Formats: sequence, C-alpha cells, structure tokens
Amino acid sequence: MSTIESEHFTKALRMLLDETFDRVQGFYLDGGTSLFETLAGISAAAASIPVGGKCATLAAQVKHVAFYLDVVNNSVRDPSFPPADWGEIWRTVSSVTPDEWQAIQAELRASYNRILKLIDDTPAWPDESYIGGAIALIAHTAYHLGEIRQALCTLQP
Repeated sequence: MSTIESEHFTKALRMLLDETFDRVQGFYLDGGTSLFETLAGISAAAASIPVGGKCATLAAQVKHVAFYLDVVNNSVRDPSFPPADWGEIWRTVSSVTPDEWQAIQAELRASYNRILKLIDDTPAWPDESYIGGAIALIAHTAYHLGEIRQALCTLQP
C-alpha cells in the first residue's frame, strides 16, 4: 500500500485553495477568475440580483461560502459543534448596501483565513473523512464560484 505524505497533501490543498480563492495558477480556472478576483468587480447592486432571477442573490451565495467554511472550521476544532441552520442565509440575505456587500466579502476573507489556519494546525490527515472534507472545501466553493460567474454573464451585455 502506498501513502501520500501529509506535507504533500497539505501543499497541494493550499495550492488549489489559493487558485480557488485568490490567484489562478492554471490548475482549473482561467486567469483572473478566482473567487476574490471575481468579487472585486461586483457592485452591491449586482450582488443584490437573484441568480437566474429565481434563486438566491450573489450576496447570499458569497455569505453561504463563508458560512460553509466556518462550519467546517468549527466542526473540526470542536466536534460537539451544534448543528448549523443551512437555510438561514438563503432565507435572510437578499439585497445589500455597499457597506453590507463589503462586510460580506470581508467575512468571506476572514473565514478563508481561518480555514488556512486550520490547515496549518493540522500536521496529519488522520483518515479519509478529513481528506474528503478538505477536498469538499474546493469543490463546494468552486460550485458557488461557477454560479456567481454564470450569473455575471447574464448581468453583463
């Protein structure tokens, strides 16, 4: 049986998270399309428009990603972490002011930084649930990044 060294997994995970959130390195995104790069060009008015006209707003999508990151962080650090209300954001976040939009983006950045700290604090990956959870961070965020980018296509001429 062969194994992956924790250091190699951690380095690959950080590189993929960096691409997903901050800087495209050519793994799977096109240049300039990471989450924070995408959000930098979105106004509060655009963030207040429902995705596809029927779903949650872009602001709710972003707040949901921050919520997801925090749930992962909290559940790893404290396995007795109480169940999360996954529907609250979808029910409560709609249109946002410029200040609220900036606060949501700052919340996302803080949540992402907490995940990076969690990864740094994890010297070993004890089992497949930890590894699967780490990979799910990328997949989940990439899904919402795709929703956000697709919605932007409908907003721009």
